[in-house]
Amino acid sequence: MKHMTILGAVAGVLALPAIAQAACDEVSIAEMNWASASVVTAVEKFLLEQGYGCTVKTVPSDTVPAVTSIAENNEPDTVSEMWVNSTGEVYAKLKEQGKIAELGKVLNPGGIEGWWIPAYLAEEHPELTTIEGILANPELVGGTFNNCPDGWGCRIVNDNLIPAFGLEEAGVEIFNHGSGETLATSMASAYENEEPWFGYYWAPTALLGKYDMVSVDLGEYDAEAHAANQNPDTANPKPSAFPAAPVLTVVTTDFAEREPDVAAFLGKVSFDVDTMNGVVAWMDENGASPEEGAVYFLTSYPETWSGWLNEDAREKLTALLDQ
Repeated sequence: MKHMTILGAVAGVLALPAIAQAACDEVSIAEMNWASASVVTAVEKFLLEQGYGCTVKTVPSDTVPAVTSIAENNEPDTVSEMWVNSTGEVYAKLKEQGKIAELGKVLNPGGIEGWWIPAYLAEEHPELTTIEGILANPELVGGTFNNCPDGWGCRIVNDNLIPAFGLEEAGVEIFNHGSGETLATSMASAYENEEPWFGYYWAPTALLGKYDMVSVDLGEYDAEAHAANQNPDTANPKPSAFPAAPVLTVVTTDFAEREPDVAAFLGKVSFDVDTMNGVVAWMDENGASPEEGAVYFLTSYPETWSGWLNEDAREKLTALLDQ
């Protein structure tokens, strides 16, 4: 009860207007539509508004639309959870042209991607822990591959891996989910009923913290093949495992030059993957919003986020939260 009282108090603080401070102008943040990214955005919004006096505008987005928007419009100013391995050629060109700056790892040590099956299925049929075993026994995984929604970077990679591994030729039907929510629901429903499930997922997520899932061995990681698989127009995709994914805070170079103090702060924002798994699992268990997840993080890990701030911002937030 005491903890929930603290959450309620800080939730009220989240709604406060930003502290006036001429040094910081408006900041636009791309808010990706998955739980960990929403938490990152909510935490950054609060700390920027209350510590640095910024006016923060959040822009709902996905990986591909966010990169495209930066390329075409030089906005939003920052993307707080950019899974670089799934960004494709447009992102690489932006980097080569010096239009974006990578500030630091927002997830430490990085993100985990893969194709997964439930542990109970792996225990009953250990052959399914390799892609070769699944291709030889598609009926044992329900004959379906649960794919990413359109607009996600992983959708492009998966759409290339599917023919590279010959899933459909082996009798595996591809189900393209309409949203991250339906992808998550399919895994949760199958797991709760101990039914077969096979598909893409990533960490940090509440589901991989809550459910015992086994990553399917896709063979060796091929850097050249993986790079090509990020291109939707790759003519002859090749198999490759997913590498460890660098997940970065990315800003436009114009913004970094315009707001150096804010860019310095954003470059220090980093969540341990295990910590983020705990936050999003708490959100899932409590039916909490990203803002409430941010409150949970702020109240539970002050020693972490206080180290991201400059001295002035730290003093403002300490005084505010001590009220």
